[in-house]
Amino acid sequence: MDERVEILSLLRENARYSIADMARMTGLEAEAVESVVAELEADGVVRGYQAVVDWSAHGDEPVQAVVELNVTLDRETSYRDIADRLAQFPETRSLRLVSGDYDFAMEVEADTMGEVSRFVSEKVAPVPEITQTVTHYVMETYKDDGIVFDDGGDDDRLSVTP
Repeated sequence: MDERVEILSLLRENARYSIADMARMTGLEAEAVESVVAELEADGVVRGYQAVVDWSAHGDEPVQAVVELNVTLDRETSYRDIADRLAQFPETRSLRLVSGDYDFAMEVEADTMGEVSRFVSEKVAPVPEITQTVTHYVMETYKDDGIVFDDGGDDDRLSVTP
């Protein structure tokens, strides 16, 4: 396996692995791992490091929603143009061009449902190329960015046998 891909896999698994840990796991010298990580960051392959937060365990959950967007393009406007405009909003957590029944999938986060609703109705929907929005509020998160959110408790359902 390419050493860059191997190191990327390790960083995605746990970005807090030390250089020494990654060197041990890959069989590379620590200096080589450090060099590859620096190169990946400089090339823009690694864009940042973030914590995966289980807000329900914290007790102060922001409101999250997935917003489906349909757009109509004209000769002067591209998907990239629309994406650049929508990505500038701090409420936009992620934005993807997708295939299927709608064009963009946008993940939004705010403090209240009202703030999410106002953001979509006052900032997103008025964009001239956007023809339709459908907002889905996140009710519960079971897995995020590869991390399973387990309550750690035992299954309290009664077992049923035939």
